[in-house]
Amino acid sequence: MPAVSPLAGEPIKRADADELAGVLKAFADPARLQLLSLIQSAPQGEASASDLIAPLNLSQPTVSHHLRILTEAGLIEREKRGVWTYYRLVPSAIAAIADLLTPPRKRTTKSAR
Repeated sequence: MPAVSPLAGEPIKRADADELAGVLKAFADPARLQLLSLIQSAPQGEASASDLIAPLNLSQPTVSHHLRILTEAGLIEREKRGVWTYYRLVPSAIAAIADLLTPPRKRTTKSAR
């Protein structure tokens, strides 16, 4: 994740832009957004892959593909328990995305005048 927000007034470096674009691409799919929402709203904030198939009305391989993309982007993490794999959001990754896309307060204050 880039250390400086692209909205902080400094141009974003190419490597940081590439990294951020990869993470945002993981968000840029309706099924993946639904997966993030389903996982976050699940009891204890985690869900098994089998819990996620029916609500999306997608095949198991398709759900697994989307879960892999979200995991590789660092937005969710997985934990294997016996034959089941459970997924949960990585709060720090979600917060970092929100921080990157939120203009600094001093800019908000200036524009509010």
